[in-house]
Amino acid sequence: MRHFFLRRSFPRGKVSPPMDDFDAQRNAMVERQLAARNITSPRVLTAMRNVPRHCFVPLHLRDQAYEDRPLEIGHGQTISQPYMVAYMTQLLDLRPTDRVLEIGTGSGYQAAILGSLAQRVVTMERIESIGLTAAHLLCELGYGNIAVHVADGTLGWLDEAPYDAIIVTAAGPSVPDALKAQLADGGRLVCPAGPRDMQRLVRVTRQAELFREEESIACVFVPLIGSEGWPV
Repeated sequence: MRHFFLRRSFPRGKVSPPMDDFDAQRNAMVERQLAARNITSPRVLTAMRNVPRHCFVPLHLRDQAYEDRPLEIGHGQTISQPYMVAYMTQLLDLRPTDRVLEIGTGSGYQAAILGSLAQRVVTMERIESIGLTAAHLLCELGYGNIAVHVADGTLGWLDEAPYDAIIVTAAGPSVPDALKAQLADGGRLVCPAGPRDMQRLVRVTRQAELFREEESIACVFVPLIGSEGWPV
């Protein structure tokens, strides 16, 4: 397994100034795609307004960066649609002091949103080239509170457990038990689960040794590959 630690020190959530011609598109995304569709958390809306999504998509797709749909980033992976990023983040109910585990780094966009809202983010990616690219980009944009690891995300990252929140951005047949075990008491976990062609978001809340599961909206994610997910 590989570890990409972001060693530069910056205030949490600081990013390089976005390109002026993307400002209006990002503001429109927040108002029309998020605030108008039951994303009510002021902190989540602010993070979505501040993080430059166009930096996390391939250059040839930047003109589509603020459309409400997933975009290809290579290796059969995608950057999730803005609404799904905001919705899953809102379900986590993050506090500024929280420690968060993300499974499925991808482009790094979701990690950047989490890094704007929480104290510490550990994010895991199974494809090394994608993880390395995301680590470099997050560092360039100033997210010094995020660590990127390349390993089997279905097993979590025990070195920094327990976590106040865990988010899984790929879909397994069920929520991995290893991830539930790494939740802190009172912690929240959001994961798409179900058949490969259609899933539902599941929100797990831990209370001591009890795990309460609540189903939410239907969704379609790339498969969660690993020991407690789908086989390669």
